[in-house]
Amino acid sequence: MGTSFRKFCTQFCCCCCCDDDDDDQEEEKAPLLSETLQYFDREAKKRRDQETNLWSEPGDPSHSERDDDRALYNLLQSRARARRGSQEYRRLSVDIQAMRQVRHGVREKWKLILENLGFMAEAESLLTVSAGASYDRMRNAPAARDLLHTLYSDTSIFNSKEAPPERYLFILDRLIHLDVAEDFVNKARRFYPKGEEGEEEEEPSSTLPLLMSRFVQDLSAGEEEDQLGDEEQSPKEVDDSDDSDDSLYVEPS
Repeated sequence: MGTSFRKFCTQFCCCCCCDDDDDDQEEEKAPLLSETLQYFDREAKKRRDQETNLWSEPGDPSHSERDDDRALYNLLQSRARARRGSQEYRRLSVDIQAMRQVRHGVREKWKLILENLGFMAEAESLLTVSAGASYDRMRNAPAARDLLHTLYSDTSIFNSKEAPPERYLFILDRLIHLDVAEDFVNKARRFYPKGEEGEEEEEPSSTLPLLMSRFVQDLSAGEEEDQLGDEEQSPKEVDDSDDSDDSLYVEPS
């Protein structure tokens, strides 16, 4: 009886100790799991931020080294302090969206050329530059910088008088590694030729939809026919109209 009771107590104590150890391990894992989730959440936010704002200097976390990055960053900070829905908030949103559209317009030009070179599925990944991009990891930094300067001086792919965004150095470094950088530059020269100095790039003219333009043409044609019909009245019709006017005329006494 005493031996059985001692065995039972020993097993019970072991089970209790195991449960305590499991609880301790779970408590230790909880902060680690929370930190891991926070890390991936921060990384996901960085990627979204990069894709939304397309920072010209992706490796600058302060976004203050370049004038255009600093201007966009200041606008974002000012909007964060403004009351949502206020007039100031809406005005800042318009300015922010305008800067983003300019940057995404440049990116779309690059994407178009890459797709024309055959990188239909790879264009997005080739154009993605993370915030952790480092110049030390570039394989052909000097050659990439020369090509970037060539694109800036010989094409209109960058619609700004400021220095070209540094983010495209990393993309050109990848294209050099793939041995298609020269082809990319040649395509850029053909698709986006440099205009004459002082001459602004022509904007696409805004045209009416096809049906609307046809309606306007038909309307104009109808008005011309009416005018021609009035001018080509027969002499008889003109005389009749004159007679009717005379019949209504009463000479004053």
